[in-house]
Amino acid sequence: MTIEEAGTHAGRLQTLQTLFAAFERRDGDAMQALYAPQATFDDPVFSLHGAREIGGMWRMLCRSARKRSGDVWSLNASDIRIEGDRGHARWEATYLYGTADRRVHNRVESTFEFTADGHILRHVDRFDFRAWAAQALGWPGQWFGALPPMQRYVRRQAHDKLARFLASHL
Repeated sequence: MTIEEAGTHAGRLQTLQTLFAAFERRDGDAMQALYAPQATFDDPVFSLHGAREIGGMWRMLCRSARKRSGDVWSLNASDIRIEGDRGHARWEATYLYGTADRRVHNRVESTFEFTADGHILRHVDRFDFRAWAAQALGWPGQWFGALPPMQRYVRRQAHDKLARFLASHL
């Protein structure tokens, strides 16, 4: 590895460490700053394009975690690694979800691609939607969480909530 490659590697690793540190302290603004303007984000609930939408999601989720989760909130990131222009991390979050304040413990595998200057260009999170839905939504999630209509319903609700958040917080 050349000195330049080592610097790029260290910069990308620092980006991911900063992302998870900001998430742990529930700082969506700091998280947004790490994404390229043309970045994309995908997980079982959101498909977002651009730092504005991605940052809005993080700000909305962090705000909710600060407001609802209190002492229940925890985030543990591990196995953070960089391989060329790609990154990987595992993380677990515990928080309260929804108006019923249901306790959720979500285990996530993240992959990343970076721009030449070290910003996140593509972020993909994978988690067991059925397990998440059972915790977050109670019996409807437990019974129907494995069915595509439930995931479409949750995605639509999340999209609408994010649109309202962006309209009122920008």
